[in-house]
Amino acid sequence: MHKNKLRNPLVVIVGRPNVGKSTLFNRIIGWQKAIVEDIPGVTRDRIYGDTEWDGVKFSIVDTGGFEPVSDDMYLSLVRNQIQVAIDEADLILFLLDGKTGLMPQDIEIVKLLRKTKKPVMYVVNKVDNEEQEISAFEIHALGVESFIPISSQHGRRINELLDIIVESLPEAKHEVEEVNGGIIRVAVVGKPNVGKSTFVNKILGSERMLTSPIPGTTRDSIDTLIERDRKKYIFIDTAGIRKKARITLSIERYSILRAIKAIERADIALLMLDASDGPTHQDARLAELINESNKGCIILLNKWDLVPLEIAQKKDIKDIIRSKLKAIDFAPVILISALTGKRVINVFDYIDLVYNNYSSRIPTKPLNNLLDNILRINPPPIYKGNEIRFYYISQPLTKPPTFIIFTNSIKGIPDSYKKYLENRLREEFELQGTAIKIVFRARRKG
Repeated sequence: MHKNKLRNPLVVIVGRPNVGKSTLFNRIIGWQKAIVEDIPGVTRDRIYGDTEWDGVKFSIVDTGGFEPVSDDMYLSLVRNQIQVAIDEADLILFLLDGKTGLMPQDIEIVKLLRKTKKPVMYVVNKVDNEEQEISAFEIHALGVESFIPISSQHGRRINELLDIIVESLPEAKHEVEEVNGGIIRVAVVGKPNVGKSTFVNKILGSERMLTSPIPGTTRDSIDTLIERDRKKYIFIDTAGIRKKARITLSIERYSILRAIKAIERADIALLMLDASDGPTHQDARLAELINESNKGCIILLNKWDLVPLEIAQKKDIKDIIRSKLKAIDFAPVILISALTGKRVINVFDYIDLVYNNYSSRIPTKPLNNLLDNILRINPPPIYKGNEIRFYYISQPLTKPPTFIIFTNSIKGIPDSYKKYLENRLREEFELQGTAIKIVFRARRKG
């Protein structure tokens, strides 16, 4: 197992907090992937994105703001992430703020960058017009011969910046590995501090993401490409979802939306629970979101190494978990420890199983044989004095498996009977771990 190395040339944006790194990143990528807000330290993790300019493909990384002198735990973690990003980079964009001018942090960053042999481009942001370009010349005090004044927010001179970026990239820019098909997308979701980033880091074997015991450390979702046994997976590590009553900053509301979007982008959602807490109301709400999105799902009961022996010895613990998360009672449950790595590697086997079920297509004949058996043993109830008839079933779609049943009456089929049909389909065709959809379509008898 190994992480697939980026074949695109890699451009890394560094700079102190609030100089506009995320705004520049979003301007280059073309959509708002990184959270942008006027709060220092909003971007804590590295955010990767792929883009193309003038026929040249490259990847770009938005890093957290650099604070060289601080005891703050977050900032220490951010510094580590910046250093890792610089080590990976083919080209570094050092972004400065043209409005505030040089700050002590800028000088410290220059010292750091001069220790690397990587090419560095100096970019002065928030230069909205030619008059403001004059004040930007202050950057020469850093011993910098040339720089590019831009405005990320207004798009000023961004095209010129992109021209210089692609001209400065190594020849390897033409050796891009296509990774479009056959990738399983996996969203890792859960409450804050359940161990999502630790789990993905354990899979990777390196600190791809910032991890700490402080709830809410991961604000953005991070995409990580992993290759294992010739199969490719993209893991989407999402921000922890807090209870609404605890959300005080709009930044947290963005994170909730980001987690929901991550589920929508995924094929499979890994819902991570804290074994010490068991399923909570928040977990149940997340389960509902996953089910409503019609995705595959696996429940990860994390921190199993910390569970008291009397609980760990319960044989029906998995059934108890599913009974409390009724929206995804079809999902397999895995007892893991992301910290120690116990059973983490087993998750891939379940992902493959669930993805196969999520993508499965069942022939029409076996489907109709099952429908005939169902109607003979347990036909639908009478509705307003009329018999409900099912004529035919087929599966036109996968991801998730979607079944159409032709009937003489769409109305009058109770939810309990729909659930019964779903359970019989799962039993007969072993559709563990995937949502399934049953659509009723009216057809006159004949």
